[in-house]
Amino acid sequence: MSRPEIRTFLCRSDNIGVLIRDPATGACAAIDVPEAAPVLKALDETGWTLTDILVTHRHLDHVEGIPEVKRRTGARVTAPRKAGAEVPEVDVTVVEGDRVRVGGLEAQVWETPGHCNDHVTYWFADAEIVFAGDTLFTLGCGRVVEGQPETLWRSLERFLPLPDDTRVFSGHDYVLSNARFALAADPDNRALQNRMVEAEEAGRAGHFLVPTTMGHERATNPFLRSTEPALAKAVHLPPNSPSGVVFIALRAWKNSF
Repeated sequence: MSRPEIRTFLCRSDNIGVLIRDPATGACAAIDVPEAAPVLKALDETGWTLTDILVTHRHLDHVEGIPEVKRRTGARVTAPRKAGAEVPEVDVTVVEGDRVRVGGLEAQVWETPGHCNDHVTYWFADAEIVFAGDTLFTLGCGRVVEGQPETLWRSLERFLPLPDDTRVFSGHDYVLSNARFALAADPDNRALQNRMVEAEEAGRAGHFLVPTTMGHERATNPFLRSTEPALAKAVHLPPNSPSGVVFIALRAWKNSF
């Protein structure tokens, strides 16, 4: 299998646009289309031909640019079935366990609710790439908009077994604000301290720490470290507290941070 080519770029104010291309076939997908112009610009700059749009969830800041991009490219739009009619121009709907292909690249669809009920994640196992949308961020996780925080925790647990080298592409660049909260919750974590320095250097250079890796996130993301006694202590819970309970307390703290 050929290694996929990736292009990332900013959309709107803090959305991350992503193109993934299979060099063997030329097939190319956009992960969400927060706005049309940056996606079309990236296609022009690379010379890639867009064949697919893979939608993670129905929120406007992830789908607003779809009609124009589809009109310009004819790309096939794949979206969560649970999003119903709220994603425009849909050709294919997917549910848990479905497979989607971009040329020779294949992804498994995970339903990862919590941020919203229809959210899905695309896991390209052979390439060790996961498109997490607004479920998992570099040093953070999504805000619970629909449902209960324990639902989001169950979704995040699905990421924990992924290999260290797995590249995680999230839907927004919230790295610096996430890092500040992470340090408040886990101040003695040396790996996190180093990651904060990387985040600040990237920000000064006009870059962002997306993608991250699962190795980095397991070591530094407080929400994935809800099993650690230090994080339980940070939210004034006993060290043996269930990880889901610790996560809920951390998420509530982050909401008001």
